[in-house]
Amino acid sequence: LPIVVKAFEMEIIPANRIVAQIGETLILTCNSTGCASPSFSWRTQMDNPLGGTVNNYRTYSTLTMNPVSIVNSHHYVCTVFCGEKEKKEKNIKVELYSFPSDPIIEISPSLVAGERVTVICKIPDVYPSHHLEVLLKKEEHVVHEKNFYEDDSTNTETKTVTYSFNPTAEDIGKEITCVAKLPIANMDFEPKERVTSQKLNANFGPQNTIITASPGNLPMEGDTLKLTCVTESNPPPQIVWRKHLAEESIQHLIENNVLSIPHARFTDSGLYICEVINLVTNKTEKATVDIVIQDGPKHTMISVIPATAVKEGETVTMKCTSSGNPAPVISWKKKAATGESEKIFKDATLTIQNIKSQDVGLYECEAYNQFGKEEKAVKLLVQVPPQNITVLVYPSENVKEGENVTITCSTYSNPPSQMVLKKVHQEKEIILPSVNGTFILYNVTKNDTGRYLLDVFNEVGNNIQVIDIAVVGRLEKSNQMIPLIIAFSCVTAIAVPVVAILIYVSRKAKINGSYSLVKALRLKV
Repeated sequence: LPIVVKAFEMEIIPANRIVAQIGETLILTCNSTGCASPSFSWRTQMDNPLGGTVNNYRTYSTLTMNPVSIVNSHHYVCTVFCGEKEKKEKNIKVELYSFPSDPIIEISPSLVAGERVTVICKIPDVYPSHHLEVLLKKEEHVVHEKNFYEDDSTNTETKTVTYSFNPTAEDIGKEITCVAKLPIANMDFEPKERVTSQKLNANFGPQNTIITASPGNLPMEGDTLKLTCVTESNPPPQIVWRKHLAEESIQHLIENNVLSIPHARFTDSGLYICEVINLVTNKTEKATVDIVIQDGPKHTMISVIPATAVKEGETVTMKCTSSGNPAPVISWKKKAATGESEKIFKDATLTIQNIKSQDVGLYECEAYNQFGKEEKAVKLLVQVPPQNITVLVYPSENVKEGENVTITCSTYSNPPSQMVLKKVHQEKEIILPSVNGTFILYNVTKNDTGRYLLDVFNEVGNNIQVIDIAVVGRLEKSNQMIPLIIAFSCVTAIAVPVVAILIYVSRKAKINGSYSLVKALRLKV
């Protein structure tokens, strides 16, 4: 079969004529066929600057205008060379327009009955403006029209149409419409008509300003609180939120009609103020709402004055505090020995005057409201000096030599008492310390005759008991060891008795086998 050789041809895409909007991107493409290695050239018919970027490829070339501007309004010619002898060229006409956005209406001043009003309609960036037609309508009635047929602008321009009139009360709320048309024959683009409308509104307000609270002005702690400021105002007002603080100062919050507080806390309670300002009417209006965050009792605490351990007869004040909303009701209970609690007082402050030992115990403060309760406890101790002391001497305070004498004491005190037994001597006083309350004197002698002082004491007081012991008769036993055992046990109403035995051993009696308690004690004390 014979080989078919394709003839050298070219084309421009789009062909012959293109309509483009100023500011957009336009790409012209020059294609060739039937030539293995074509070369391309672009120019304008009048040899103006191209105003674009050329990119050559193997069989085609592009001219990109980004963005298209008024300088691109030309006939563009593409020439294709195939070898040294063959060349072809074609041209395309670029036609431009600009009609990018709807008209803008301004009414100045804003409508006030009795004052003349000027309506201004602006049509942005129009080209070619000598085709522009503008209509102004009130509702459906044309009140003004203007065309720009005589305009000779050579680039995009914003065109303005102005219309003034004396408004009536019936005009309030009517619609002013601006219709702009750019009817260019034989130019294919859309839209060729743009419309904007605006109502004739009077300036007023702010008025009838209120605050709505969601979920209400008594939210629970942890809720999301949303406060919305609603008002009537034209033009729309500037809105500022503030909050009254405890020290009468004002805290500036936000400038928005909605104030949102996620996870509301007790400290978010307070008086909130919405201030609405119309900058045109120069009027201000305020609305307030009192927000109370509700919650069960928290942070319950007990304070005790002067202390939790006091002396008998003193006055103790116990104060219970708790936060919560509504304010918790405070009551006091005292825990009995059985473990049950008995309600004794209904107030935040419990005062016990002339405190006694029977007031000792565990005191509970209960804080309660409809959302819950919280309890705290404090242990009250009453310090009592030794009292109700009983001293027994067995067999009696008058004994014979060689007998044993037992001295016992019992007392009530808090904290537990300590005791010492003292023998008053003409030369010096001998002190016998002990932690228990039973003294046993074994094999007493006449030298043990005398006055003994039993000192019972604790941190808050002491009590001294006097004991006179008389030893008669004589027991003849010489050169023997006589043990003296002193044991002392303290029997109190608070501490369990612990028996300790202190053993003192005397030296040998030198005279007639007699025993001296004083001399024996000197060896150990």
